[in-house]
Amino acid sequence: MRIISGTARGTKLFTLEGLETRPTLDRVKEAIFNIIQSQIRDAVVLDLFAGSGAIGLEMLSRGAKKAILCDKSKSAMEIIKKNIEKTHMAEKVKLYNLDFEKCIEKVKNDKFDIIYLDPPYNTDYIMKSLNKILDLELMNSNGLIILETDDEKRILEDIKNIKVKIVDKRKYGRATIIFLKNDA
Repeated sequence: MRIISGTARGTKLFTLEGLETRPTLDRVKEAIFNIIQSQIRDAVVLDLFAGSGAIGLEMLSRGAKKAILCDKSKSAMEIIKKNIEKTHMAEKVKLYNLDFEKCIEKVKNDKFDIIYLDPPYNTDYIMKSLNKILDLELMNSNGLIILETDDEKRILEDIKNIKVKIVDKRKYGRATIIFLKNDA
């Protein structure tokens, strides 16, 4: 896994061992960033299930102003810290070693331009996150929420009941990427 573009382009990132974390494939990451490239410059970003930190660090490399990376795993935090050091992004990153719900509470006074949600599959974390993000009004007016899921049908059904609109959706193998905007 590596940083694809920007100031840290080509930097190989450390990854987590084992099956607990599932990194976003480079081809999927590249496709996501091609879609959102015009929204990244000077963005404030939240990567709620950060894993290795690759998504947030890629956004910083491409010009985001600030990234908040959260993961409850201590081993993920160690990898993220190594990747931050390797990419020289420390001054632009805030790290939280918390459960996602506690992290959302912690950042409730921030406003985000991009929020990336890639929780463990087979959980209800996407909907719990979305509901809390919307309740606390964490998005800037033109903010974007990006979801990564392997259960497209269930997530699309659940999304019908909340105030967001789907602006794009792409499938890459097992993963579906859904792009949402606030529909308030």
